[in-house]
Amino acid sequence: MIRINLLSGGREKARKKVPIWGAHGMTIGCSLILLAAVAAMGWRYWTVARDSRLLDAEIATAQQETTRLHSVIQQVQQFEQRKAQLQQRVVLIEQLRKDQTGPVHLLDQVSRALPPMVWLDALRQDPRQPADVLLEGRSTTLTGLSDFAGNLEATGYFKRSVEIVSTTTDRIAQPPGEIIRFQLRAIFQPPAAAPPPASPGAAGAPAAARPAT
Repeated sequence: MIRINLLSGGREKARKKVPIWGAHGMTIGCSLILLAAVAAMGWRYWTVARDSRLLDAEIATAQQETTRLHSVIQQVQQFEQRKAQLQQRVVLIEQLRKDQTGPVHLLDQVSRALPPMVWLDALRQDPRQPADVLLEGRSTTLTGLSDFAGNLEATGYFKRSVEIVSTTTDRIAQPPGEIIRFQLRAIFQPPAAAPPPASPGAAGAPAAARPAT
């Protein structure tokens, strides 16, 4: 009697029909995940590299701007130093002008106060007291000397009274026969402190104290 095992044959056919795509699918899936990870890493690397290049460019631009601003700052500092020097020079010039005002007025008033036949040989200022002025000169007459002292007082630039310190008489062969050497001491007032000057008279001006003979 022949027996046929129908169940075993069906089982073998069923085994033959079972697909084997499970392992391959897993491999493919892993490969795709790996490729996606590599692609993501590549994109990230490219992004970081691009940002790094942009930052490098910005840093280079900032350094150039810093160099330019540093040069500008140096120029501004030099300008400020030069400005300060010029201001100091201007102040010095103005101070010199103010200091020159006194001597200019002094010489001008002395020259205006000189009567005829009176000459000046020297004009000295005391270094400790510049307002203290000593005048040395010559005159042909005592009247001319008195007129000179009176004219100085009349200018308003000298404090009253002008002092005749000394007089000496030198005999000469030619007319007028004698020359009077004199020394006058006066206190000069700065122009700002002095009253408006009066017109000195060549003759008939108020006379100073009589000189000693």
